Amino acid sequence: MREIMYRDAVLEALDEEMARDKNVFIMGEDVGILGGNFKCTAGLRDKYGDLRVKDTPISEAGFVGMGVGAAITGMRPVIELMFGDFLMVAMDQICNQAAKITYMSGGQVKVPLVIRMPLGGGRSSAAQHSQSFHAWMAHCPGLKVVVPSTGAEAKGLLKTAIRDNNPVVFFEHKMLYTTKFETPEDEDYTIPFGKARIVTEGDALTIVATSIMVVKAEKAVKKFQKEGINVELIDLRTVVPMDTETIVKSVKKTGKLLIIDEGHISFGISGEISTRIMPEVFYDLEAPVQRLGTADVPLPFSPALEFPLIPDEKTIEAKIREII
Repeated sequence: MREIMYRDAVLEALDEEMARDKNVFIMGEDVGILGGNFKCTAGLRDKYGDLRVKDTPISEAGFVGMGVGAAITGMRPVIELMFGDFLMVAMDQICNQAAKITYMSGGQVKVPLVIRMPLGGGRSSAAQHSQSFHAWMAHCPGLKVVVPSTGAEAKGLLKTAIRDNNPVVFFEHKMLYTTKFETPEDEDYTIPFGKARIVTEGDALTIVATSIMVVKAEKAVKKFQKEGINVELIDLRTVVPMDTETIVKSVKKTGKLLIIDEGHISFGISGEISTRIMPEVFYDLEAPVQRLGTADVPLPFSPALEFPLIPDEKTIEAKIREII
């Protein structure tokens, strides 16, 4: 283990998988010469050449479609979108093609495709560059949806995604890219999909969080530990497949649940988690399930307007105190 930035953990996973399998290649806007919008592919074009690290035109529909075709023929493309918001431009290729071809071919065709992109607000990038669309992707059967919270999670889950024979949509939070985390050096370090991570153990409350909200929640939880209040924090890791078993076991112990996800509150991941576990925990709950998320408005450009709409450490701390 050593401490590296989140973006370098992503880069390391890509580098190791490209070295391991010649069928792995990268496509996207500015992934080659400039090393990616957030420098997650820096140096890979020099190391592996232009054919394996391919700069594309500004046409998400075009190069995502190329990725689907390449995956069908046996390659393992990793597509980078500059921002998760740009998924909308390629929804047909992702949800009507990549997600369905295996099923429509009776299992004869595999689509080992990874689509990487940043999500979330916090950079004052305005309404078209700050959205969190992991719930949209989870609503499309045939896709696996990943939301890594730390450098170790980013590396291990990305390596698993590249080796998977199904299309994987991989969301990296843009506010984590330059944060440093303890990350394994092991080239075979992978994290299985569908297995949540227990970050801290406790019996006062269960928190289930995704992506950067895990990092924010952990800071809040540590403050309560100093007061002798132990909160169990669960990092969901993957939205699809979802590890409800770990959540149910924890809620049966604590009797209380708070779900924190940066997606908009309405019609999102938090409501899905609550509904999925309810049949098994209803009689164990000592209080209603609570949720924190981004308000149901497009994120504004102004930091003074944007920041209060997204849960932060203080918001989480106040909600924990309210519940317990």
